[in-house]
Amino acid sequence: MSKRKKRIRITAIVVASLIIGLFVGFYIYTLDYYRADEYVAEVFLSDSTNIQSLGNMTVIYPDMNRDSKVGFIFYPGGKVEATAYIPLLDKISEEGITCILLKMPFNLAVFNVNAADKVYEEFPDIEKWFLGGHSLGGAMASSYVGKYFEKLNGLILLGAYPINEADIPTLAVYGSEDEGLNISKLEETINKLEIIGGNHAYFGNYGEQKGDGVAAITREEQQEIAAEVIVDFIISNRD
Repeated sequence: MSKRKKRIRITAIVVASLIIGLFVGFYIYTLDYYRADEYVAEVFLSDSTNIQSLGNMTVIYPDMNRDSKVGFIFYPGGKVEATAYIPLLDKISEEGITCILLKMPFNLAVFNVNAADKVYEEFPDIEKWFLGGHSLGGAMASSYVGKYFEKLNGLILLGAYPINEADIPTLAVYGSEDEGLNISKLEETINKLEIIGGNHAYFGNYGEQKGDGVAAITREEQQEIAAEVIVDFIISNRD
């Protein structure tokens, strides 16, 4: 074998090894994610009549007598198991809102920014739509709204800030003890609420989050406040 062919072969082996190493490293990275706590499985997934799994969607239905024909699509936070947000969305559904929670590839919404596209046709009875998300999920929801805002009545961000400018009503909710959120990015957001004592992780049920601040209120309290302000925002912008 000539020296030139040897160099080409060695280069090819090195490149292939690097690519394989990157894939393996990424796979290992995705295995380390925040899982929904036992409360979710025990209370909501074990024997619930209003929660249904449809492929990559978990649908939390409102009581038929309170159904307002409004849908809320939700993008989970980065590396957080989607079902961790069922307790929060269940509170919202109690006010007549159908909540559609989307499971993302590798638990990262960045790999399916347009996930909302497949939701609308599945729920033809829904007349008004809102989109939201937590943390990275909120950022990706904002990215989607930047291109498809005409489909939606509003954007809801939890522990996140908009990354695209869009002519659409926007609500931002965040905890005062959230040490990961750059609050200065919310200066242009008209509708925002700081939950005093809340942190980044307590919008979901997945334990504590690395780098987050220590909450001064309970997870239940933070979700109650968030659900109330989200419902008020939806009611104000659904017409």
